[in-house]
Amino acid sequence: MEQPPSPAPSPPAGHPRRWYILGVLVFSLLVVVLDNTVLNVALKTIADPGEGLGATQSELAWSINSYTLVFAGLLFTFGVVGDRLGRKRVLVAGMVVFGLASLLSAYAQTPDQLIWARALMGLGGAAIMPQTLSIITNVFEPHERGRAIGIWAGAVGLAVAIGPVTGGLLLDHFWWGSVFLINVPIVIGGVTAMFLLVPESRNLHPGRLDPVGVLLSIVGLVALSYGIIGGGDRASWLEPAVLGPIALGVTVLALFVWHEARTDHPAFDVRLFRDPRMSTAVGSIALCFFATSGVFFFTSFYLQSVRGLSPAESGAMLLPFAAAQLIFSPRSAAMVQRFGTKAVCAVGLLLVAVSLVAYRFIDQDTSLWVIGAMFFVQGAGMANVMPPATESVMSALPREKAGAGSAINNTARQVAVALGVAILGSVVASIYRSGMDDHLAALPPGARATATESIEGTLAVASRLGAAGNRLIEPAHAAFLDGMHAAALGSAAVAFIGVLVVLRWMPGRARAAEDTLIEDREPAQV
Repeated sequence: MEQPPSPAPSPPAGHPRRWYILGVLVFSLLVVVLDNTVLNVALKTIADPGEGLGATQSELAWSINSYTLVFAGLLFTFGVVGDRLGRKRVLVAGMVVFGLASLLSAYAQTPDQLIWARALMGLGGAAIMPQTLSIITNVFEPHERGRAIGIWAGAVGLAVAIGPVTGGLLLDHFWWGSVFLINVPIVIGGVTAMFLLVPESRNLHPGRLDPVGVLLSIVGLVALSYGIIGGGDRASWLEPAVLGPIALGVTVLALFVWHEARTDHPAFDVRLFRDPRMSTAVGSIALCFFATSGVFFFTSFYLQSVRGLSPAESGAMLLPFAAAQLIFSPRSAAMVQRFGTKAVCAVGLLLVAVSLVAYRFIDQDTSLWVIGAMFFVQGAGMANVMPPATESVMSALPREKAGAGSAINNTARQVAVALGVAILGSVVASIYRSGMDDHLAALPPGARATATESIEGTLAVASRLGAAGNRLIEPAHAAFLDGMHAAALGSAAVAFIGVLVVLRWMPGRARAAEDTLIEDREPAQV
């Protein structure tokens, strides 16, 4: 008599508190993402000489990039540090540093103080971000990891919703520094929950640190960004003060890649990019964030300076983007199972590109409902790029190198954000200055210098001039829209390049399924 087939063994369940742990990690992630979304809403206020710090366009760019450059430069190092010292320990330390730096940012008295405080926040953020993905990879088995990472990525959408609206409400009732104080209760709650729920884990065979690589990456990125921002600030790209830093940055970054390819303990292991699943996924993440970061930088000024919305109203305009993230990110794993990573990522990037092209047709009278629909499409596109691309990165590495995979993923994103803000912000600033030259020629030198810095500077000068300044408002709006349209088309082109990269090099469904099957057979190493 034939024996009935034995039932297939059920897959391992992972850590018994894994979903509670995921909730804690998502909560801690909010503090990192929330910070940048809040700052976007506060840019106009910080630029105001009366209500804020009177920051110039370049100083505003540096208030963003000082954070992202330190963040990106140290992500890989903190991934290795977490693997060596313990991921929970480094995560808690990063949260504490982030909270203290938030207090310093809130009470900054000059743009320079804000820039340095934001750099310290980047240090804390670099310690937080790679540990979250590392811990998720260790407490979830492969069959649940895609869903968990989808929820992790959806937290970005939640932060996009909470940040601008909360920041806008705070700016309507309190001073600009209050937008940074909201980080403090999140830090306190997150650290408390980490002590109670999150298990400690580490790599039993961690790599050595690479201080030379870290130094080269930070110097190269800062020099490159300094030159790019300087080009927009001067409205000229052919001056030695612009070309020199750019050339230095490119040279140092080339030296960084050469060093990383040869050292046996790299801060950023470029050899991992030989795996097409890894390299294409990282490339899609970088191109997506480069394309969208500059858009968020200039849309804050469009909504507040051109359309006259309050900070709270401007923040509310990002709710469709957040809603799309919350709707589609958790469902991306099911979409990948049905259509494959390549198809889902390509369609997601195509949606991002289409939404960015639509910015080219925005003017001073475009319906806010239309703009909200554009944000929704953009959010839906990103929600179908980030989770599957992140899962591809994490599944390409063994668990004991989860910190390295997380750091590569987030380094690509933060470098892309820094360069996107620097390059696209410089495009807007350069075109704006060129468009306003003739209109500002008759102003006294001091007023002219203030008015040429940004649209907010022009509007501040116009308000001081009274009726005579009204003639500057329409040209300022038109010049800013010209710069925004050019930056949007450039962003759309970058997103479309991402589509081509995914279609050409990302492994198809058969290869991805085979890789996942191999990983499922590997024993867990926590």
